[in-house]
Amino acid sequence: MLSETLRWAHILGAIVLFGTGLGTAFHGWRGNLNPDVRVKAAINDQVVLADWLFTTPAVILQPITGVLLARELGWSLTEGWILLSAALYVLAGACWLPVVWLQLRMRKLSAAAAREGRAVEADFRRAFRLWFWLGWPAFVSMTAIVWLMATRPAWVIVTAIQNCTECKMFA
Repeated sequence: MLSETLRWAHILGAIVLFGTGLGTAFHGWRGNLNPDVRVKAAINDQVVLADWLFTTPAVILQPITGVLLARELGWSLTEGWILLSAALYVLAGACWLPVVWLQLRMRKLSAAAAREGRAVEADFRRAFRLWFWLGWPAFVSMTAIVWLMATRPAWVIVTAIQNCTECKMFA
């Protein structure tokens, strides 16, 4: 029963994390392409809010439910697909943390421009470009993680290293 609860919590967390990430990225991208600075300000406020309400809790809970589920099911945390998932999660997080800062900056800059009735400045446009490009490795990483979770592939090289009796450093 516990493993089923953990499995569903982990799957739901993955859906929320991937879905909210993709949804806020699309929403933020399209909204920030709008020439109306008021739209930019509103969109950036919503993207920041969605990240705090949905993405942040999922980011925190996903590795917790993953480790607990693996232990409950008797999976080794050194299985190739788990290690690769963890590495990709770290990569996505390394992209996401600056994205959070950029979103806060874009919200502040677009809100100031909207209050003052002017267009956004070069700082905003630079932050938006960086935000956009940092989203791609995070998106590809999260897509790969979902694939790894769904397929749990056993790669011959990884299995050989794990089962190597002569390689004491891997034991």
